[in-house]
Amino acid sequence: MPHLFPTDHASILKKIDEIDPLKYAKSRNFIDGHVTYLSPYISRGVISTKQVLEHVLSKGYKVYQMESFVKELCWRDYFQRVGQEKNLNEDIKNLQEPVSNHEISRAVVNASTGIEGIDNAIQGLYDTGYMHNHCRMYTAAVVCNVAKSYWLHPAKWMYYHLLDGDWASNACSWQWVAGSNSSKKYITNQDNINKYTHTNQNKTFLDDSYEAIAEMGTPNQLLTTETASLETTLPIAEPLQLNKVLPTFIYNYYNLDPLWHQQAEGNRVLLLEPTFFKKYPVSQSCIDFILALSKNIPNIQIYVGSFNQLCREHQLTNCCFKEHPLNDGYVGNQEPRDWIVDNVSGYFPSFFSYWKKMEREIFKKYGK
Repeated sequence: MPHLFPTDHASILKKIDEIDPLKYAKSRNFIDGHVTYLSPYISRGVISTKQVLEHVLSKGYKVYQMESFVKELCWRDYFQRVGQEKNLNEDIKNLQEPVSNHEISRAVVNASTGIEGIDNAIQGLYDTGYMHNHCRMYTAAVVCNVAKSYWLHPAKWMYYHLLDGDWASNACSWQWVAGSNSSKKYITNQDNINKYTHTNQNKTFLDDSYEAIAEMGTPNQLLTTETASLETTLPIAEPLQLNKVLPTFIYNYYNLDPLWHQQAEGNRVLLLEPTFFKKYPVSQSCIDFILALSKNIPNIQIYVGSFNQLCREHQLTNCCFKEHPLNDGYVGNQEPRDWIVDNVSGYFPSFFSYWKKMEREIFKKYGK
């Protein structure tokens, strides 16, 4: 994890500077491709999709040259827009069918499905807090469309371990695979997994055509299911020293931007709400990661409790925070997040319809 995801701000900016969007486009689908490893910092609000795009463009690349890279940034903004409009804890478009359980296969949790590309990716998730996007799709396809588990609990299991865990991206992606946020289910097979994970397996339960896998019953090794244990341990915070006359800038799991109101005088509080982490639990590695990232924000203090408790205990009347659908009960000065394009908002039923509008606005803003 340290070599993949340093937490000091200078190293994060260096990772942005090292992006090669052309190599990314050619190899991003492979587990050893030129991916950016920036997703944990975007998810935690340390940097934004707009910041990344504008820095890459500043190096002389044109939008048309790196459409694949721009699209991936826009996918993230798209899921955030869906999250603003929809309840992501229920099926968005269609009911997932068929469903045989609302748990997760024990073999998946134990990284023992027998599919090396998937098992290696799950073990890597446990070890590093990261999983390549293709491997996330493979895992979800096996869970939802072979083991026929309802997507919600497995999605929370994966989110729990991901340093880049973003509920909108995660939930929408799992639903896309399961067919509840798409016109058809996503199916993978052994040849596809072998190609992109550099494995060489055959005679597995996925060693068949897509059509056959779509109709197959659940193999024995996936039949045993369980409810994964997902609990968050929050730190014991020191008493706060706040000046109630000054504005209070509220940071949280989705906003750790060290440049936000950087020059303004005020209190800076990292708010960790137990009710939030009960609903969306994360691992100890994720908590350690955000605590390390928070050190980029001078004089930040940690508060464990609700927003209302914080304001009541410290008589705060001037709180400032960034908009996010998971901010429950926040009151005060809400500021927008940093979007690639501000004026493309609302719900779009597909990424294609969203991208068509985004593409026009991006060309207007940044040129072709």
